[in-house]
Amino acid sequence: MSEIGLYVNNSNTKSWTVRNVQPVEYDVVLCENVLDPANPSILGPIPGQGRVRRLVVVDANVDALFGQAIRAYFDGNDVEHRVLVLEPGETNKTVEASMRVTTAMDEFGVDRRREPVIAIGGGVLLDIVGYACSVYRRATPFVRVPTTLIGLVDAGVGVKTGVNANGHKNRIGTYFAAERTLLDRKFLTTLPRRHVSNGLAEILKIALIKDRELFDLMEVTGEHVLEAKMQPGPGSVDPALEIIERAIHGMLAELQPNLWEKTLERVVDYGHTFSPSLEMAALPALLHGEAVCIDMALTTCLAEQRGLVSEEERRRILELMTRLELPTWHPLLTAELLEKALADTVRHRDGQQRLPLPVGIGSACFVNDVRPEELAQAAAALEDVALAQAPAVHA
Repeated sequence: MSEIGLYVNNSNTKSWTVRNVQPVEYDVVLCENVLDPANPSILGPIPGQGRVRRLVVVDANVDALFGQAIRAYFDGNDVEHRVLVLEPGETNKTVEASMRVTTAMDEFGVDRRREPVIAIGGGVLLDIVGYACSVYRRATPFVRVPTTLIGLVDAGVGVKTGVNANGHKNRIGTYFAAERTLLDRKFLTTLPRRHVSNGLAEILKIALIKDRELFDLMEVTGEHVLEAKMQPGPGSVDPALEIIERAIHGMLAELQPNLWEKTLERVVDYGHTFSPSLEMAALPALLHGEAVCIDMALTTCLAEQRGLVSEEERRRILELMTRLELPTWHPLLTAELLEKALADTVRHRDGQQRLPLPVGIGSACFVNDVRPEELAQAAAALEDVALAQAPAVHA
């Protein structure tokens, strides 16, 4: 829906106001065996003009594990394709990496209307490809196939893209929806255990700020689903599937009314106030979910100081984090880093803190009056508790 308004002011100067609403629709699909050549999900609807062509972008880890199956999928469907392999990891999430994708799109001669780029990899890879597609000829469709848990429940379900720049996380990015995201948890069987924990942090975020039942389920089954790498249990037992479904539904319920973040009070920003600064300062020691978990542990202690979370609730939250093999503390969590991170967040959130804090387990509120000394007090309290529970960081 669009309209143009013409206005004439007192000095007889004309001006036009253009208003347009662009609909957004994309699919997030839980599925199995997406690399089976008989499964058409990756290719989607095929226009009846000429041979089908696809540019496929993966990271080196995915290529080592699934490269043969990926190529066999496209060969088996008689699809002309090129596979571009990028270096993995947060340190390679750069403008230069996204430009490698746009260069490959040029060289392959992507038809931006009929030939969506296929991104198969973790959250970093999905963000790089999404950003490249959003800027290449101003909009080129793409399909996401996450291969990590954090990709399944977080990076693969929203519309944000981005790359790191100037020492800041996701400093350059866009809002650009993939045509569809295909979630096949069988990819998770190849993940190192630490990367399963990493994804569980983003699931725990949803539990803490909006889904008490999800928290209770993770408290009972968390160690089992970690050990099983989110695969089904014996018989019909499948708590991992319920955990994944609840996390995705909770995330999408928050994102859908506010895809472009016109409203800056977002409960899904929980754990993302101090973690970007901590993650970038600690690279490559911390994974994204690990930094988010430390942020959530800190703000849980802050909420306890304010009477929003009881001592017992704080104990349960931090104990579950530890049982999920997530860090709750890092030596770089200094008063100086916290103060700078909060100042950067205020700039990002239009001059206010808009800091989500848990209220009990399963609910949240926003505050705008956190003081540096209050943060330092919470960090000191967290250090005492966290170091008594578990090692500070992964080896």
